[in-house]
Amino acid sequence: MTFPAQALLLTTALALAAPAAAEVFTLSSTTFKDGALLPHEAGDIPARGPNCKGENVSPELSWSNVPEGTRSFALVVIDPDAGLGAGISHWVAYGIAPETTSFAEGEASRPGDKFVAGKSTKGVPGFGGPCPPPGSPHHYLFQIVATDLDPRDLPPGLTLAELQEKLKGHRKGESSLVGTYVNPYPQ
Repeated sequence: MTFPAQALLLTTALALAAPAAAEVFTLSSTTFKDGALLPHEAGDIPARGPNCKGENVSPELSWSNVPEGTRSFALVVIDPDAGLGAGISHWVAYGIAPETTSFAEGEASRPGDKFVAGKSTKGVPGFGGPCPPPGSPHHYLFQIVATDLDPRDLPPGLTLAELQEKLKGHRKGESSLVGTYVNPYPQ
């Protein structure tokens, strides 16, 4: 056997022996990088508190490599640093159809037909931006959950805790990103 034929045979054998790598369910954003500072505009509007100095523009979010059997998505934003360490929710959304794979920048800041609005700690039906007190940066966990629930299975107005309870046994996969925000915002 010639060298090129041996190389081809070896390459083919290795390719057949190597298990196919499963694609990972991934949440990403063109607005911010994982672990980086969210834009100033993402901060909540001044009418919602003395530390709020932004425009409440939700970041662009997109997801890929959806787990097989996904029938809907849930998406939450949590600040684990707030509430004296108890954390607060900034967005609770679910009933997102399986063909939906993104939210444009600003789209989640207002109610729409792409998601069922839950009830965040802030009490707003869509994204409620960061508004931390002056001092250390707060972390904002953006988490998407692929579920086997029909988009119409859950009623509107669920809190984060109620949603987490309803998702037990129905998770197909999840992915997350973390953004930070600080007051005063760096110039």
